[in-house]
Amino acid sequence: MLEIQNIQMVDLHNQYLKIKQEVDAGMAEVITSGAFVNGPPVKAFAKNLASYLDVKHVTPCANGTDALQIALMALGLKPGDEVITVSFTFVATVEVIALLGLKPVFVDLDPNTFNLDVAQLEAAITSHTKCILPVHLYGQAANMEAIMEIAHKHNLYVVEDNAQAIGSDVTFSNGKSFKTGTIGHIGCTSFYPSKNLGCYGDGGALFTNDDELANKIKLVANHGQIKKYTYETIGVNSRLDSLQAVVLNAKLPHLDTYIKARQKAATYYDQALGNHPNIQIPSRATWSSHVFHQYTIKVNGNRDALKIALKERGIPSMVYYPTPLHIGKPYKAYGYKLGDLPITEQLCQQVISLPMHTELEEEQLKYITDNVLELV
Repeated sequence: MLEIQNIQMVDLHNQYLKIKQEVDAGMAEVITSGAFVNGPPVKAFAKNLASYLDVKHVTPCANGTDALQIALMALGLKPGDEVITVSFTFVATVEVIALLGLKPVFVDLDPNTFNLDVAQLEAAITSHTKCILPVHLYGQAANMEAIMEIAHKHNLYVVEDNAQAIGSDVTFSNGKSFKTGTIGHIGCTSFYPSKNLGCYGDGGALFTNDDELANKIKLVANHGQIKKYTYETIGVNSRLDSLQAVVLNAKLPHLDTYIKARQKAATYYDQALGNHPNIQIPSRATWSSHVFHQYTIKVNGNRDALKIALKERGIPSMVYYPTPLHIGKPYKAYGYKLGDLPITEQLCQQVISLPMHTELEEEQLKYITDNVLELV
């Protein structure tokens, strides 16, 4: 039986021990001050994150789902407008489209990067299309240069779902580099605890370089208030609390170090698993660095049996995502059926994510990979 340290999908405790003093002191200060909502740590974090991303405006909010909804509301989209996105994503991406009475239009995936296939994007555009919502899946960007070219050609908005790729760099063909989430009209992210930059509860943020959009985002996120009790538009109540901002301020200076630790673990996985005929290791897009929110392989074989066998040997794993959203019960009304998105549907049957976090040790990685190679 497993003799090495207990392996976890995400090890937040040992990560916390390295920033414990700063986090504990910051939380104690918030509790003493009583400034639990929009206190100084929230304002400081917005400023610090804007500097890190090199973006003009950051608006913190309560979670990543809210960030996506606020973005679409700030763009002024109306019921019936179409938003092009992917089916292979966490439900929030599509959920907010449906909640606002918009219509999700699904595009299949690049079989290598598992991101939106730009070769199929233009064919999905109709006279009702208003927005493209790419997801930067597992830690690397969709092809944003191509997406922005198509968006400009058709006068469409672009909202980036950057919940899994914060810190990733995107390089355009002219050599210019941008952080994911700062390329489209609005970028959205989540600070759920397991994210590369995660807090100790729920949290999220929106980014934009557009001053007018930034003002609309702030309005929508705060009940549509232009000033207290004066309402300019219909909004929501979505705020990052000060305690979570303390955690994020403590982690942000370490984000690049966290990314390097994940990349080091990913390199170990690559070298150990890359030559197996039944395993496809993560591809690296030529335009994007990979920050490995997840290390996800594609298995040619019984993925679910592998998952069970790994668990029996003390190795956790996860399947992101087992059911394509376009055939899920809540979204059947949009008219999609099995077979419409063949790459998406195949990946849902074949992908499995292995433990990935900043605290993985080589002994653990060896145990994981030795067992995967034995079982696959």
